[in-house]
Amino acid sequence: MKCEACGAEVPENSVYCQKCGERLKMIQSLPQSDQLTAADQAAAPDHPMAEEPAAGQEGSPESAPSGPAATGVDRLREALDRRDTANDQEELLWEGGYSAKDLVGTWFLLAIASVGLVVLAIWLTTATDVSWKVIWGTLCVVLLAAWGWPGLLVLYRKLSVRYRLTTQRFFHEKGILRHVTDRIEVIDMDDISYVQTLIQRFFNVGTIHITSSDRSHPTLTIRGIEEVQKVSAMMDQARRQERIRRGLHIEAV
Repeated sequence: MKCEACGAEVPENSVYCQKCGERLKMIQSLPQSDQLTAADQAAAPDHPMAEEPAAGQEGSPESAPSGPAATGVDRLREALDRRDTANDQEELLWEGGYSAKDLVGTWFLLAIASVGLVVLAIWLTTATDVSWKVIWGTLCVVLLAAWGWPGLLVLYRKLSVRYRLTTQRFFHEKGILRHVTDRIEVIDMDDISYVQTLIQRFFNVGTIHITSSDRSHPTLTIRGIEEVQKVSAMMDQARRQERIRRGLHIEAV
């Protein structure tokens, strides 16, 4: 082999040139198959020329947590990811529709009014010369109209309205010939309240009012809900749980 500095012939496997004393490159004496290319040497992790990740970049020692803290953070993130994945499964909490008990006060007033009209018809029949056929015929028409309107209203609401509450959304369906389904994210519900009249308390039915940030339904009124206290509490609990879940997920990101 030759010395690159002076060109003198030197024995194989020599470390220094015997003529000029220059240190020889030992890589030249190795077989071709054992030699590393310049790119391989630079990519080697223990090579002095190997590039190290810059500070702040992913994989750099400063950006990667180390020690027990790193293990704790990783475990926390994995646990939150598993919890978030499990909570993403939407579950049905409640399903219902309109209850005829909502008009129980109306039925009560109609019953009292009907009794009064019957008494009035009896008195008119005996105290006046008006034909009883006219009196009782008019009474039947009045009673039919009075009882028919709320009856048709109940039938329409029972056939056209349906509600579903899940862990993430609230669905309200309406319509008979033209069926429309709208949904509100429970996390968008800002306030949930319910109203009951004195008579409705005895039958455990009422009306729920929902105020939300939903653009299509900023305020929603749901009438004729049985066990109204339980349903409204369920909505509020679903709203709270969804906000907690979303908050934990955001903090973990």
